[in-house]
Amino acid sequence: MPVFINFAQMKAIGIVAKSVSRLFLLFVLLAGVFLFRGDTSKLQHMYIVSKSRWLFLFPILLMAGFVYFFIRCTIKKYTEPDSNWLLVINTLVLMTYCATLFIRVYELTMQH
Repeated sequence: MPVFINFAQMKAIGIVAKSVSRLFLLFVLLAGVFLFRGDTSKLQHMYIVSKSRWLFLFPILLMAGFVYFFIRCTIKKYTEPDSNWLLVINTLVLMTYCATLFIRVYELTMQH
């Protein structure tokens, strides 16, 4: 059964997609400023050691998905509801991942 979306719903989905993606970009900017504002000597000596080579697959796919859907929605001017919802879901998962990563890095670099 096909689902029909009226113009008001399509416009609302576009607004949500724009808001979430802009909020993510703002959070990334604020996190970068916050981390690099203070003493960065501890950041220079942080290394990632992993036994699994698949460790970076999930974050790379999340970032690639965000870039793809952000560019696609921007080119289509947020008129495709499916792409807008995929952008929103991808961005929310990416925001959660980045928040946990930021908290972990902040804990490691915090002054004791």
